[in-house]
Amino acid sequence: MDFTIIQGNIAEQAADCLVNAAGTSLAMGSGVAGALRDAANGPINEAAMAQGPVPLGGVAVTDAYDLPAKWVIHAAAMPHHGDGRATEQSIREATRHALEKADELGCRSLVIPPLGCGVAGFDLAVGARLILEEIARFAPRTLAEVRLIVYRPEDQQTVETVARQVRDDG
Repeated sequence: MDFTIIQGNIAEQAADCLVNAAGTSLAMGSGVAGALRDAANGPINEAAMAQGPVPLGGVAVTDAYDLPAKWVIHAAAMPHHGDGRATEQSIREATRHALEKADELGCRSLVIPPLGCGVAGFDLAVGARLILEEIARFAPRTLAEVRLIVYRPEDQQTVETVARQVRDDG
């Protein structure tokens, strides 16, 4: 499956589904989760936490409330307790499960951030490669458009370079 790289605020992206970079408790704190929580204008944090905790790599779905999407998929790429660090396995599993859940919901478009690469401390270039490899090998039924979004303009070039490598390898 192909993908595009964009830069901006995930809470402003119109898509069937937005992916939240969550911890296993599904509590929506800072970073991507905070941006989505603040823009949703509804009890999205409570709705997410009511489904937690989930296993590392697991996902939960909530309504998107006032976000320009139908659903938010909360993908747990990092543990809530302990050192709170993402791993290669947790990033791959959270990405794969988010893609599968979006497809199961009948979504055509999805926006996903670099799971595990913010608060969870995973290297952006390595994490982006893991995510893009999972997207590239995913065989969707309904999902037609996947956008990997970075917040900081300086991160876009890093992820674009990784994206070229993944496309060349594929």
